[in-house]
Amino acid sequence: MKKRVWTLILIPLLLFYALPVGAVEKEDRKWQDESIYFLMVDRFNNGDFKNDFHVNVKDPKSFHGGDFQGIIEKLDYIKDMGFTTILLTPVFDNEDKGYHGYWVKDFYNTEEHFGTIDDFKKLVQEAHKKDMKVMLNFPLSHVGPNHSWMKEADKKDWFNNQEGNQLTDSGQPIVKDWLEGLPKLNQENQELKNYLIDAAKWWISETNIDGYYIDSVDQVSKNFMTDFVKEVKAAKDNFYLLGEVSSHDPQRIAEYQGTGMDGFIDYPLTASLRPAFDQVDKSLVEMNKQKEDLLSTYKNPYLMGSSMDNLNTVRFTHDTVEKNQHPGPRWKLALTYLYTTPGIPVVYYGSEIALEGGVGADNHRQMDFRTDKDLIDYITKLGELRNNFPSLTRGEMKWLANEDGVTVYKRTFENETTVIAINNTSESQNISINADQLEDDKELRGLLTNDLVKSKDGHYDLILDREEAEVYVLSQKSGINIPYVTATIIVYGAFIVFIFMVWRRSKRKRAQEE
Repeated sequence: MKKRVWTLILIPLLLFYALPVGAVEKEDRKWQDESIYFLMVDRFNNGDFKNDFHVNVKDPKSFHGGDFQGIIEKLDYIKDMGFTTILLTPVFDNEDKGYHGYWVKDFYNTEEHFGTIDDFKKLVQEAHKKDMKVMLNFPLSHVGPNHSWMKEADKKDWFNNQEGNQLTDSGQPIVKDWLEGLPKLNQENQELKNYLIDAAKWWISETNIDGYYIDSVDQVSKNFMTDFVKEVKAAKDNFYLLGEVSSHDPQRIAEYQGTGMDGFIDYPLTASLRPAFDQVDKSLVEMNKQKEDLLSTYKNPYLMGSSMDNLNTVRFTHDTVEKNQHPGPRWKLALTYLYTTPGIPVVYYGSEIALEGGVGADNHRQMDFRTDKDLIDYITKLGELRNNFPSLTRGEMKWLANEDGVTVYKRTFENETTVIAINNTSESQNISINADQLEDDKELRGLLTNDLVKSKDGHYDLILDREEAEVYVLSQKSGINIPYVTATIIVYGAFIVFIFMVWRRSKRKRAQEE
């Protein structure tokens, strides 16, 4: 019995020494360590058919049946890919055909196609049980095209008479598309200001959500946003606010950092990422230069949202298909860059299956869970690395090589160094990195393709196949691992002793019976 106990005790010791370098639990989780899965509630998964009224899956501009229960059923699917936060399109009660959530008519009720407020609370609770966070998209700049406020005389000043609020001869607003021509709110009106802030705080206290995504921050006054941020952040500790400024000018985005927002969607980065990766043999030099400039422009680049596309854009897959490229390799390289450079990855639903989508509602296609898993597996591996290696979320970034379609950079945090190499060309590449840029007499252990590169003659020679990326961790050179070998000998020795004792006991028992 004692031998059996010792064996059970020593097995975890063996496993401990077998863990890869860097696979350690972070002592505290910060928002910069998160990775966000951005989904459109109606187009994700239908889990409750009782709320499927006026649903037409053949109409791209109608409700398709996705709901809170459907998301609950797929939480493990999202978590297994390594995502730590889900971001939902607006869940507030919407006007007819407001499947996207942006035609709000009541900020204090859920959209009935999605489920009740209790259903939503359950979603948040189930996500929290899985150590996942939940963010909501909270529209502050507009409401639905036929909102009742527009007919109330005492709320006339709740709206701005801006271009875009066009009316028909009968006085009804003209909506050219799902987000065009909507009534613009005047947040300088004190009553409206109080209403929006109170509603935002109510959702936090009522449902315990963890963050807000604020669309069109540049269409809201800075004074209002400053007050909004102050009030909302006071409602819950570590509450994250991610904003959107519809501009490719980083200076324009930086203007709104003074409002107190934690971060913004990095559209300037997106604008350089997409053309760099949408086809093979494209140079990555300008993209890297843009990234370097952005790191010095933003107040905290680690809290910016890094994305390839979202519900307002043409999907990245569409760009690759138009250029006769296979979307899988294009997505893999782009996501490697997204996951391993400073910033929080915000991945739009369907990206993991290279979902197609063009302009407007065509971008909001139904999610398909019965597809090839190759890209899902790749994202899962990236998520695992990001969650296990703090240097990928907190480390300083420095370029080691930057030549046309090839880039190599390192991330360093405390005693951990990871090296990321991306080959965006149609040929295999050999990249030599001087040891003085890393450390001499060590090795780079590949975490995606299991490559192993040892320093030799003062440099590391990396060999990458065409359209391939690798994430390395800098480690001591492989040799005899004394602790590992010792633990192995002890475990096997204990096991042999245990078998011998069992055999002797069995032999004695047989002798006594005879």
